[in-house]
Amino acid sequence: MKQLKFSILLVIFTLGLHASEKPNFIIIFTDDQGYNDLGCFGSKTIKTPHIDRIAQEGRKLTSFYAASSICTPSRAALLTGCYPKRVGLARGVIFPGDNHGLHPDEVTIADMLKGAGYATACIGKWHLGHRQPFLPTSQGFDAYFGIPYSNDMNHPDNGGRKGLLRKDDSWLAQGEAWKKWQTPLMQDEDIVELPVNQRTITRRYTDRAIEFVTAHKDEPFFLYGSS
Repeated sequence: MKQLKFSILLVIFTLGLHASEKPNFIIIFTDDQGYNDLGCFGSKTIKTPHIDRIAQEGRKLTSFYAASSICTPSRAALLTGCYPKRVGLARGVIFPGDNHGLHPDEVTIADMLKGAGYATACIGKWHLGHRQPFLPTSQGFDAYFGIPYSNDMNHPDNGGRKGLLRKDDSWLAQGEAWKKWQTPLMQDEDIVELPVNQRTITRRYTDRAIEFVTAHKDEPFFLYGSS
């Protein structure tokens, strides 16, 4: 029954895309962002001119419900359209020592769009499983560039505990401090930098996103960017 429902949804979705010119999709999923953290939603202290322009020239929605208030479950719900419990990811977030993730048999937005002829890419934090079977390239994405879990999880002072050590001074000396956070940077299925230089990663995410959009500007694409 589940397979049939997904097949019907896929057929309807695909027919809808073929009925008119295929639109491009860019989703920017920002972790720990408050409603008032954007200028277009009233922030007086945080400057977000580019997002404000998107809101001004496009459509701004003022009501939104998330399936969870934490990383892993909310991302699972967004990408699958399912409650986190339905896909087995309702209990907390995934840590570096965990071995589970979003099952590759689940159908994601990327799976559906790829099946409809879209180029797909994931850039940024994934946090739906960092072992081989659960990476974005197993979930409908052609390419992945980012960190597999939260940037502050893998610190030697954590002692392997399932928790985050946040000292008030832990980020002050950025010339050296970032090296202690053993967060990997991945490209597709490979670790390409360990630890990732967190002073430059936002700029590199942006560059990769621009490269992807430029490379696929003449075909339909889906870009999922996450922090």
